[in-house]
Amino acid sequence: MSTIEVGVRSPAQTVEAFFDAYRRHEIDEMVDLCTPNADFSYVPVEIWGRQRVVRGDGKVATIGKTLWTGLITSFPDLWNTVAAVRPSVDGSRVVAEVTIGGTQASAWANISARGGSFAEPHLFVFRTTDGPIDGVTAYWNNASISRQLGHLEID
Repeated sequence: MSTIEVGVRSPAQTVEAFFDAYRRHEIDEMVDLCTPNADFSYVPVEIWGRQRVVRGDGKVATIGKTLWTGLITSFPDLWNTVAAVRPSVDGSRVVAEVTIGGTQASAWANISARGGSFAEPHLFVFRTTDGPIDGVTAYWNNASISRQLGHLEID
């Protein structure tokens, strides 16, 4: 799908198409629904390594694509259910309430696979132009996901 085809959709329809692609695990299609330089921020993502901390901030085509690929690899049955999609009056933002879940098959970040599953509400804020998505920001309760997967971190 090209960004030209995206232009015939409303911003809300573009966001719905994004989640349809996510549900089908079509990461390239998700990225194609965004501008080439679309911003990406998964606010709760903070993965501590031995010598660095990886955060969920950057561009859709790089950080977003990498995180989505890792999630789908670790949770091969990853699913989403869209509860609401609401565009702003001027169409520059679309807010989506989405529950995302799946069963863990391999390690994700610092959470080893125990075969557990999760289902967690997420709030997405999409920045939109006259067609493609120009920014994706998401919020959720990371501690809840960790608990559901049996990962209890103690400092």
